[in-house]
Amino acid sequence: MMSAALHPAVVSAAPLHPLGRWAGHADRWLGHTVESLAALLVLAEIVVLFAGVTARYAFHAPLVWSDELASILFLWLSMLGAVVALRRGEHMRMTALVDKLSPARRAMLDAFAIAASVAFLALVAWPAIDYAHEEAFIVTPALEISNAWRAAAIPIGIALMIVVALLRLLRICSGRQIAVALLGTAAVVGLFWLAGPLLAPLGKLNLVIFFIGVVAVTVFSGVPIAFSFALATFGYLALTTRTPMLVMVGRLDEGMSHLILLAVPLFIFLGALIEMTGMARAMIQFLASLLGHVRGGLSYVLIGAMYLVSGISGSKIADMAAIAPVLFPEMKKRGAKPGDLVALLATTGAQTETIPPSIVLITIGSVTGISIAALFTGGLLPAVVLGLCLCVVVWWRYRGEDLSGVEVHTKRQIGRLFAVALPAVLLPFVIRAAVVEGVATATEVSTIGIVYSALIGLVIYRQFDWSRVKPMLVETASLSGAIIFIVGCATAMAWGLTQSGFSQDLAKWMAAIPGGSYGFLAISIIAFIVLGSVLEGIPAIVLFGPLLFPIAKAAGVHEVHYAMVVIFAMGIGLFAPPFGVGYYGACAVSKVDPGEGIKYIGGYIVALLVGLILVAAIPWFSIGFLKT
Repeated sequence: MMSAALHPAVVSAAPLHPLGRWAGHADRWLGHTVESLAALLVLAEIVVLFAGVTARYAFHAPLVWSDELASILFLWLSMLGAVVALRRGEHMRMTALVDKLSPARRAMLDAFAIAASVAFLALVAWPAIDYAHEEAFIVTPALEISNAWRAAAIPIGIALMIVVALLRLLRICSGRQIAVALLGTAAVVGLFWLAGPLLAPLGKLNLVIFFIGVVAVTVFSGVPIAFSFALATFGYLALTTRTPMLVMVGRLDEGMSHLILLAVPLFIFLGALIEMTGMARAMIQFLASLLGHVRGGLSYVLIGAMYLVSGISGSKIADMAAIAPVLFPEMKKRGAKPGDLVALLATTGAQTETIPPSIVLITIGSVTGISIAALFTGGLLPAVVLGLCLCVVVWWRYRGEDLSGVEVHTKRQIGRLFAVALPAVLLPFVIRAAVVEGVATATEVSTIGIVYSALIGLVIYRQFDWSRVKPMLVETASLSGAIIFIVGCATAMAWGLTQSGFSQDLAKWMAAIPGGSYGFLAISIIAFIVLGSVLEGIPAIVLFGPLLFPIAKAAGVHEVHYAMVVIFAMGIGLFAPPFGVGYYGACAVSKVDPGEGIKYIGGYIVALLVGLILVAAIPWFSIGFLKT
């Protein structure tokens, strides 16, 4: 996955030292144990949350402890999932430049990538233990147990990641590669440490050194994205501030513990379940019968499908995880390039950021006082504008697609395929209805989808392979751990930027920009594209919303209009490589190398920018329906 899988030259190096075979045995034993625990945690989350929904809605007897238990299990799932991902080499990496090197140099950089990950984990291990000890004094309100039961997941997960990373080095690298990688990484860390007294007086220049320089060098060298963010943040805080590293662990915990993120593993598992039960095939056959004979038809289906399901889970990654397994296999059969598919998927993530019930819209309403109902109303049409811009690119790229072998279905055939696919097609509507009617929260609703899909597979499609359930659970844990660990590291990085005073300085600078409302909108677009690439949507809104929305109002920009512009700008930054975390999430969900997507994403990003300019220039798209 994600090109974090090893190059053949690296794998062939494994037998070159005697510890390799021992490391292989130890790795298999440890891997089996951790994978089994992670799979059980995914299953436990499904049971706990569905039990909470059933007790509250069917029996009117809420389980007051269900969310708390789910939160405790979720942190353990995230950390153990990150361990599984590191063992498998499935943490997201950027290998576009690494792949251009010779096999020997690629192997060396792979060793350095693992060593850099070990360096961060070793540096943060003691603060993580200290953090778990401090949390022991907090008692949870519902279960009335020590919060150390939850917080202990962080140091234990870090310790396990150190072990699996070192075993990985022993398994796949030669003795020389291990020595050079570990000693070289230690030397770089030591040089930064010695340079600490010189860095501290540089002030905000350190933001450039660490959050641009260190991140860029590590990312393009093939270090996993999460560890690149974490190394930069740790270095900035440790060498240029007096912040205890205990605080960084707390921010990492905060980023990984948002209960809404629990939708990510559950929707990932739902996507796998849809494929396994035959629901995906039924939906694809029906959709292909409608648009399969149109050039680029399934790409249009992808854009429309993301519009329909967006916002259901509260997590854009979870939305993509529900769509990609359904559409991608058939699109690949039709000749679509994997890089083009992941590029379109990522950009539809940005396009649909304003579709209610969007967690970003809810966050804006909560921190700025804007009517959430107005934001929900204003978000529908702007997403259509950006979707149409993406459709133009799809039309251009697929205008020469060969459709000679594609069957044109009759109305009778379409009707028959629709009847077969109806139980599967109803799934998004069942999920959305459960949220709208208050049956389940955005976090819980995925469990309804899982139970619904399992019943449909067992009773209607008669397709349910029990032997695939455990591998699906393990894959869900690994992918979730890789994604959520990135979110945690990005949250810690966002906090570091805030403490530097960067956010206040940015607000003052933007307020001084000439050009009235359009000048302010133009600079806001640029600023939030950059912010979205490093802060993600919710942290950026929490940090900058209270500062900038009053300035926008004073400049004559309607608050709902400004919200749409800001959200789309952040979405473009979030899903645009090389820094956008959302792009790597799309690659992880799609199991496509990020380097492949970069070849195709440029055209889609330009389309989004054109759509954003249209939305910014024509306020009616955002506020036209508010007046009726």
